[in-house]
Amino acid sequence: MIIKNMYKVKEIFRSIQGEGFHSGKNAVFIRFSGCNLWNGIKKFRKKAICNFCDTDFVGINGENGGEYKLDDLIKKTVEIWERGKSHHEKFVVLTGGEPLLQVDEKLIKQLKNKNFYIAVETNGTIKTKLKFDWIVVSPKENANWNLKNGDELKVVYPQNKINLKKVLDLKFKYFFLQPMANEFKQLNVMKTINYCKSHKPWFPSFQIHKSLGIS
Repeated sequence: MIIKNMYKVKEIFRSIQGEGFHSGKNAVFIRFSGCNLWNGIKKFRKKAICNFCDTDFVGINGENGGEYKLDDLIKKTVEIWERGKSHHEKFVVLTGGEPLLQVDEKLIKQLKNKNFYIAVETNGTIKTKLKFDWIVVSPKENANWNLKNGDELKVVYPQNKINLKKVLDLKFKYFFLQPMANEFKQLNVMKTINYCKSHKPWFPSFQIHKSLGIS
């Protein structure tokens, strides 16, 4: 984990969770800049460890993006949550890029002090002892997979080097397959549905926020 006085954040926004177990739930998303599997520059994508990412995590120029001190990041997160109405508990999703390059105990503690339920979305390359409420691991077939326990395993499909039968032995509560969003997206959707139909407990995860035109 990289320890810094400032958090580099691509964007912070409120939306619905569009993927996995918490689909449809209101949340504030903090997208941290940077990733350890691809630098985010298109010309280097083919040679990257992860070459199918569909997210812009480069720089700090997104909505509410910037370099934040801890107190300022907490203040901004609360402010964005309070812009909307919700009867649900406060929910924040720490995502990226790879959030575990920057997220630390101080940030988790302060979010907890503001009564946030904290989820993290990670590629699983970095082990963590941080006390999240919900851990989503989305492994990449050409990367070193080190974090092999959590709440939700989300495999972008297909990735032929990931043994979908073997990973069911890992300590996760839920197992999701998400169609890879490349030039074969529609074919991948059908493959995902058909696989999940005949291989429980795998369940399909679709990016419903994109289908609805929501960030």
